[in-house]
Amino acid sequence: MNILITGGAGFIGSHVVRLFLEIFPESHIYNLDALTYAGNLENLADVEASSNYTFIKGDINDAPFLMTLFSKYQFDKVIHLAAESHVDRSIKNPLAFVQTNIIGTLNLLNAAKEIWKRNFDNKLFYHISTDEVYGTLGETGLFTETTSYAPNSPYASSKASSDHFVRAYGETYGLPYIISNCSNNYGPNQFPEKLIPLFINNIILNKALPVYGDGNYTRDWLFVKDHARAIARIFKEGKLGETYNIGGVNEWKNIDLVKLLCDKMDEKLSRKRNTSQSLITFIKDRPGHDKRYAIDASKIEKELGWKPSVTFEEGLELTIDWYLANSSWLENVTSGAYQEYYNKMYT
Repeated sequence: MNILITGGAGFIGSHVVRLFLEIFPESHIYNLDALTYAGNLENLADVEASSNYTFIKGDINDAPFLMTLFSKYQFDKVIHLAAESHVDRSIKNPLAFVQTNIIGTLNLLNAAKEIWKRNFDNKLFYHISTDEVYGTLGETGLFTETTSYAPNSPYASSKASSDHFVRAYGETYGLPYIISNCSNNYGPNQFPEKLIPLFINNIILNKALPVYGDGNYTRDWLFVKDHARAIARIFKEGKLGETYNIGGVNEWKNIDLVKLLCDKMDEKLSRKRNTSQSLITFIKDRPGHDKRYAIDASKIEKELGWKPSVTFEEGLELTIDWYLANSSWLENVTSGAYQEYYNKMYT
């Protein structure tokens, strides 16, 4: 079986690639990544020599390239993770998110449809999405698979559109698909523009910890290795045409999360208690900031037997330890040295 994973050099993608190499040793895993700022092959240095692994540098915005790729390698299944994913960046440049998240997804769908040519036996287009497509929640309630879409940011809107196109290709052309929508991921290898790795790095450097508004925004946090396990379970056992919500059952207000992170970092760095909390700086709120996300993951637990195995406190401890033990990775990423090295290799 030939499995294409798009965005496999990114944060979530690299964990999925590594897990799939382990659990599908008889299959060949193809990792397609454009190596933009969020793609880092150092994330996969430990598996790059695997006999059933091939890295391909390429852009899902290049439709002819994708058609050639599907024809050459005859992919049986696609796991689509490649995406622009940062809300702040989407506010500054919405068109980049339209191009990659919508047009890029359409390019992949067209390539799969054309090369598979309605012989869809044992084929699968598995699209990875986000809970942000559902919009925002009040103080109570949970997102389910039947929650109406109500995206509030350009990022969320682009992912909502890509979800709809995947479903449309299923309904219109019979393309076999599955979609999953996940909550906020965290863990090793995450690019330090996201809250947890950004704040870990800032605490190490004694830099300000910028918290939007009053910090009372609630998110459900999912450890990335639990997410990879869920993707593998859905890939193997999920029902075609279905959506599965994946959540960590770990709701935290941003300010409470930041304070916990500060306390743990003070302990790890042998600093006086509250040293890191003194770095917290409240800044002007993000436009259209969703108040609360929370996932009902009961469907995937009942139907496929998956549930998160890592509590937030456990996952945060593992995450901090990884960043402290991999200071060279963090330095390469924050300096941009990783991009220069790998882009030279794959020009």
